[in-house]
Amino acid sequence: MAKKKKGKKKLIKGLWSRGELSLLKKLFPSNPTAEISAKLGRPNDAVKKKASRMGLRKSKRYLKTLGRA
Repeated sequence: MAKKKKGKKKLIKGLWSRGELSLLKKLFPSNPTAEISAKLGRPNDAVKKKASRMGLRKSKRYLKTLGRA
């Protein structure tokens, strides 16, 4: 009997849609990267790289909540 994987969502690879890009731009400064990658269904590293290439940074306010600013 084959085992079913529970909770594993297939991650998207490839081109980013305009909707994904606008959501990334909106969410990245004030949300955890892991949360954003889960919403987009993309790997954490892909979200980090794309945000970096777009020049996005975490906000000072968000970093302060993490004790990093």
